[in-house]
Amino acid sequence: MAIHRIYSVSVANVYPHYVAKAQKKGRTKAEVDEIICWLTGYSQDALNDALVRQVSFEDFFAGAPDMNPSRTMIKGLICGVRVEEIQEPLMREIRYLDKLIDELAKGKVIEKILRRSGSTVDGTH
Repeated sequence: MAIHRIYSVSVANVYPHYVAKAQKKGRTKAEVDEIICWLTGYSQDALNDALVRQVSFEDFFAGAPDMNPSRTMIKGLICGVRVEEIQEPLMREIRYLDKLIDELAKGKVIEKILRRSGSTVDGTH
Protein backbone atom coordinates (compact mmCIF):
# COMPACT_ATOMS: atom_id res chain seq x y z
CA MET A 1 0.00 0.00 0.00
CA ALA A 2 1.33 3.43 -0.93
CA ILE A 3 2.00 5.78 1.95
CA HIS A 4 0.03 8.98 1.67
CA ARG A 5 2.09 12.13 1.23
CA ILE A 6 0.40 13.94 4.15
CA TYR A 7 1.95 11.48 6.62
CA SER A 8 5.41 12.94 6.08
CA VAL A 9 4.28 16.58 6.09
CA SER A 10 5.19 18.57 9.18
CA VAL A 11 2.24 19.47 11.39
CA ALA A 12 3.89 22.90 11.66
CA ASN A 13 3.41 23.37 7.92
CA VAL A 14 -0.36 22.82 8.17
CA TYR A 15 -0.94 24.38 11.59
CA PRO A 16 -0.92 28.01 10.31
CA HIS A 17 -3.69 27.03 7.87
CA TYR A 18 -5.77 25.62 10.75
CA VAL A 19 -5.29 28.85 12.69
CA ALA A 20 -6.02 31.07 9.68
CA LYS A 21 -9.19 29.12 8.86
CA ALA A 22 -10.41 29.53 12.44
CA GLN A 23 -9.43 33.21 12.71
CA LYS A 24 -11.10 34.04 9.41
CA LYS A 25 -14.35 32.98 11.07
CA GLY A 26 -13.70 34.89 14.30
CA ARG A 27 -12.24 32.00 16.30
CA THR A 28 -8.86 31.96 18.05
CA LYS A 29 -5.51 30.21 17.95
CA ALA A 30 -6.15 29.20 21.57
CA GLU A 31 -9.29 27.33 20.47
CA VAL A 32 -7.33 25.55 17.73
CA ASP A 33 -4.72 24.54 20.32
CA GLU A 34 -7.43 23.39 22.73
CA ILE A 35 -8.90 21.15 20.03
CA ILE A 36 -5.52 19.65 19.13
CA CYS A 37 -4.65 19.03 22.77
CA TRP A 38 -8.10 17.51 23.46
CA LEU A 39 -7.75 15.15 20.51
CA THR A 40 -4.18 14.03 21.15
CA GLY A 41 -3.50 14.48 24.84
CA TYR A 42 -0.56 16.79 24.15
CA SER A 43 -0.04 19.61 26.64
CA GLN A 44 0.32 23.12 25.25
CA ASP A 45 4.10 22.95 25.82
CA ALA A 46 4.36 19.57 24.09
CA LEU A 47 2.29 20.84 21.15
CA ASN A 48 4.52 23.90 20.84
CA ASP A 49 7.60 21.66 20.97
CA ALA A 50 6.24 19.38 18.23
CA LEU A 51 5.60 22.43 16.05
CA VAL A 52 9.11 23.80 16.63
CA ARG A 53 10.67 20.41 15.89
CA GLN A 54 8.68 20.15 12.63
CA VAL A 55 7.27 16.73 13.59
CA SER A 56 5.51 14.88 10.76
CA PHE A 57 1.84 13.97 11.03
CA GLU A 58 2.88 10.33 11.29
CA ASP A 59 5.21 10.98 14.23
CA PHE A 60 2.82 13.51 15.79
CA PHE A 61 0.00 10.99 16.07
CA ALA A 62 2.31 8.08 16.87
CA GLY A 63 3.70 10.10 19.78
CA ALA A 64 0.35 11.41 21.01
CA PRO A 65 0.26 10.85 24.76
CA ASP A 66 -3.44 10.07 25.08
CA MET A 67 -5.72 10.01 22.06
CA ASN A 68 -9.15 11.02 23.31
CA PRO A 69 -11.55 8.07 23.29
CA SER A 70 -14.45 10.44 22.53
CA ARG A 71 -12.94 11.10 19.09
CA THR A 72 -14.95 8.14 17.78
CA MET A 73 -18.01 10.37 18.24
CA ILE A 74 -16.73 12.58 15.41
CA LYS A 75 -18.97 11.95 12.42
CA GLY A 76 -19.65 13.56 9.09
CA LEU A 77 -18.05 14.47 5.81
CA ILE A 78 -14.53 15.76 5.36
CA CYS A 79 -13.16 16.17 1.85
CA GLY A 80 -16.22 14.31 0.56
CA VAL A 81 -15.57 11.21 2.68
CA ARG A 82 -17.37 10.14 5.85
CA VAL A 83 -14.70 10.38 8.55
CA GLU A 84 -16.15 7.44 10.47
CA GLU A 85 -15.72 5.19 7.41
CA ILE A 86 -12.00 5.87 6.86
CA GLN A 87 -10.26 2.53 7.31
CA GLU A 88 -6.61 3.63 7.49
CA PRO A 89 -6.01 4.54 11.16
CA LEU A 90 -3.55 7.40 10.64
CA MET A 91 -5.63 9.00 7.90
CA ARG A 92 -8.70 8.73 10.15
CA GLU A 93 -6.84 10.57 12.96
CA ILE A 94 -5.75 13.33 10.57
CA ARG A 95 -9.29 13.67 9.25
CA TYR A 96 -10.69 13.80 12.79
CA LEU A 97 -8.47 16.84 13.33
CA ASP A 98 -9.58 18.36 10.02
CA LYS A 99 -13.22 17.82 10.94
CA LEU A 100 -12.80 19.46 14.35
CA ILE A 101 -11.14 22.51 12.78
CA ASP A 102 -13.99 22.69 10.24
CA GLU A 103 -16.54 22.61 13.05
CA LEU A 104 -14.70 25.41 14.85
CA ALA A 105 -14.64 27.52 11.67
CA LYS A 106 -18.36 26.87 11.17
CA GLY A 107 -19.11 28.44 14.54
CA LYS A 108 -19.93 25.37 16.62
CA VAL A 109 -19.54 25.89 20.35
CA ILE A 110 -16.39 24.41 21.81
CA GLU A 111 -18.31 22.12 24.19
CA LYS A 112 -19.97 20.39 21.22
CA ILE A 113 -16.73 20.25 19.23
CA LEU A 114 -15.03 18.54 22.18
CA ARG A 115 -17.98 16.17 22.59
CA ARG A 116 -18.72 17.28 26.15
CA SER A 117 -21.91 16.60 28.09
CA GLY A 118 -22.93 13.74 25.82
CA SER A 119 -23.23 16.06 22.83
CA THR A 120 -22.72 14.70 19.36
CA VAL A 121 -21.93 16.66 16.26
CA ASP A 122 -22.41 14.82 13.00
CA GLY A 123 -22.23 17.59 10.47
CA THR A 124 -25.99 17.49 9.84
CA HIS A 125 -26.94 20.39 12.13
